[in-house]
Amino acid sequence: MASSTSGEREKVTSKLPGQLRSRVKVRAAEHRLDMQDVVAQALQAWQQAGPRPAANTSGAPPFSTWLAPGVYDTFKAHCADRKVSYIQGLAQALELWLADHPSPQEEHVATPHPRRRILANQKGGVGKTALTAGIGQAYAEGTEYGGPAQRVLLVDFDPQGHLSTQFGVDNLALGSDSLVKHMTGEAQGNLADLIVPIADERFGDRLHLLPACADGFVLDVKLSTIRAREAALERALEPLESGFDVIVVDCPPSLGLAMDSAIYYGRRRPEEKPAASGVVIPVQAEDSSADAYTLLTGQIEDLRQDMRLEVDYLGLVVNMYDSRRGYIATSSLQAWQEIGDPAVIAVVPDRKEQREAVRSKQGLLVYDPKSDQAAAMRKIAGILS
Repeated sequence: MASSTSGEREKVTSKLPGQLRSRVKVRAAEHRLDMQDVVAQALQAWQQAGPRPAANTSGAPPFSTWLAPGVYDTFKAHCADRKVSYIQGLAQALELWLADHPSPQEEHVATPHPRRRILANQKGGVGKTALTAGIGQAYAEGTEYGGPAQRVLLVDFDPQGHLSTQFGVDNLALGSDSLVKHMTGEAQGNLADLIVPIADERFGDRLHLLPACADGFVLDVKLSTIRAREAALERALEPLESGFDVIVVDCPPSLGLAMDSAIYYGRRRPEEKPAASGVVIPVQAEDSSADAYTLLTGQIEDLRQDMRLEVDYLGLVVNMYDSRRGYIATSSLQAWQEIGDPAVIAVVPDRKEQREAVRSKQGLLVYDPKSDQAAAMRKIAGILS
């Protein structure tokens, strides 16, 4: 990607996939915009939105447009920060612009589906629970605190119950009604009756938790005996969906049938746009996380192919990062960033505030809302909005 200056604008020459260019030209005409204005809007939105999924730019033909002085230099700096090529950055920006500017000819039908974020990794100890709690809180924060004030359901799908414990909520007693019983056809009541509000002025009445139950340890065995087991979690949660804008699921460190059900729940439904729902993968900057990542993505790809599903990777979160740990940490972070798709959407520092919040049985954004980790949670929620 190169530029040359003439008058009040500078000519920018790059490459752009032909199909993407055609889509943008048509959409620009529908919105009565010049291509150069579309590109300028797209670059600005891309820079503000944070890392995006990688775009396919192979075999792209040349493309040029005119931009105001300084726009190109700012764009280059953002590309350097994200370690993407200028061609890749431009393609991502225009894909984002298309998503934000639907065709006026399309009929837009509101759907009751909440956005679903599935926090998954086969490896334990990578911080799935902390991220589930933090992201959920960030979505639910009131507008007076700078949050989007959305209705959030946190689902403790891990029978160990760490998410429930973090908020000071008791796990459901063995033998009582539970999410597992609703998944396996043994329900004893209304699942909505099990939901616990997380009370704090930051969240109003918008943050809720579905607690864990130890019967989840036998869920894989029970699922093996029922039909359409991949859809079991969806069947259980679907009656609750209209009451929430976002559902965040804290998955167990497992590659069994329960994980299949969670991945299926996060699939792209027919009415949904790409990346409206999907899987967020917490990892750490060390070698064993890479092995676990390979196992998880293998399971997702198998499910995709076997059931012909669209499952979107919403991104990687490198959690509990500390560069002082030396070469292993820094080189592992670089390796995660070089994957490209899914992209690293955030690096969460290893700080004591999260551990203190858990010990005090408070959400991080209540315990220390100004901490670096709290800021990272808000950043992730913003990127995934």
